[in-house]
Amino acid sequence: MKNNKDTDLSQKVLPPQPIKRFTRPLVLFLEVESASGVVLIFCTAIALILANTPATEQAYHDFWHTPIYLQLGDYKLGGDLAHFLINDVLMTIFFFVVGLEIKRELVAGELRDPRKAALPIAAALGGMILPAMIYMGLQAQHWGEPEFRGWGVPMATDIAFVVGVMALLGKRVPFGLKIMLLSLAIADDIGAVVVIAAFYSSGLDWLMLALAGGGFGITYTLNRLGVRAVPVYIVVGAFIWLAVYKSGVHPTVAGVLLGLLTPSSAWIGDKTLIEVLTEALQRAPGEGPERREVLKTVEFTAREGISPLERLEVGLHPWVGFLIMPLFALANAGVHIEPAAIAEPVSVAVAVGLFVGKPLGVLLFSYLAVSLGWAKLPEGVSWPVLLGGGCLAGIGFTMSLFVAGLAFADHERLLIDAKIGVFTGSLLSAISGIVILLLSLRRKPPAEND
Repeated sequence: MKNNKDTDLSQKVLPPQPIKRFTRPLVLFLEVESASGVVLIFCTAIALILANTPATEQAYHDFWHTPIYLQLGDYKLGGDLAHFLINDVLMTIFFFVVGLEIKRELVAGELRDPRKAALPIAAALGGMILPAMIYMGLQAQHWGEPEFRGWGVPMATDIAFVVGVMALLGKRVPFGLKIMLLSLAIADDIGAVVVIAAFYSSGLDWLMLALAGGGFGITYTLNRLGVRAVPVYIVVGAFIWLAVYKSGVHPTVAGVLLGLLTPSSAWIGDKTLIEVLTEALQRAPGEGPERREVLKTVEFTAREGISPLERLEVGLHPWVGFLIMPLFALANAGVHIEPAAIAEPVSVAVAVGLFVGKPLGVLLFSYLAVSLGWAKLPEGVSWPVLLGGGCLAGIGFTMSLFVAGLAFADHERLLIDAKIGVFTGSLLSAISGIVILLLSLRRKPPAEND
């Protein structure tokens, strides 16, 4: 008969129930996103205050333009603080986590089942195509000119802000809507990565791309061989990042691809995990080297009983949510706002794309998918509720600001106008989404949806 100590230990180390193993990453993801959304709003407000206060405006811009370089002999790598360290280096980690999220959804999430994936994928396509078309239509007179390059800015959805807004609305928001918007945002991220790689990269160096491809091949081979040493992957990842950076493709694309290459299955299966831990529990009592050896076995087995994908996502997501994204907001959201700039053509095109194009695209393509029998609305989600969710999808912010920085890297005035358009469109989308959801969700949904 086991004593209480053994029972307590077994409860701590034995694998969780199967359903919890699949839902835990999603629950942790939603918790981090909702909390980080609040931090993101705070940092955005700080950046706007600093950039619009005469006493701090110049110091704010000078700080983020501080040169930062890594030099080895004659080789020099770097740029200014905001563009190089934040947008090129730290945002690669952000996109690596995006790649992990995409892989999780493709392997164990809504995007795994073609029928369940049909609705969020259709909604995401509509939410990307219509905003881009609206922007192109409003900027048609500038075809081939710098102004036209901003068509990718209103295509994005910021899941942190969306989850944060839904958290404010409480349990009245159907769980089906949360899952759909999360899946929509993941599909949206895939589209954003394709757009960045295909349309916002220039002057490709094919030798560097070949070296990067070799690096990805090495990563895949190491995974297949069962190599678990994290420093090895850091070295190979750094090589890949440098090769992609020098190739002309934005280095964040490397982050996504590395995330997709991360193994999604644990090295040690459930049966082996239970056997090893059960034996360890029986041998654990006692002192000396034998006990330490048992504890090492327990630690190793417990760690390798969780897939690298889940372990990395759970470990890195808080750093991304509470450090990298807030730093990005502090560095990129500080725009000197002039009321007249809201009416500038680029600002209007971005704002209308987010505020009008997103919900219309989400609603129209979802309706087509349901009408054709490819998909069905999630439980507890009506068309008015979906319209409210589509409005929330118009909160672009992080990804929209990032794409704007790529589209107008050499045109400061247009970049400022695009950022103002992102703020305007995202704010209008948030307000309209909240109002529509409050009106269409007056009653709390059934308990099974909570």
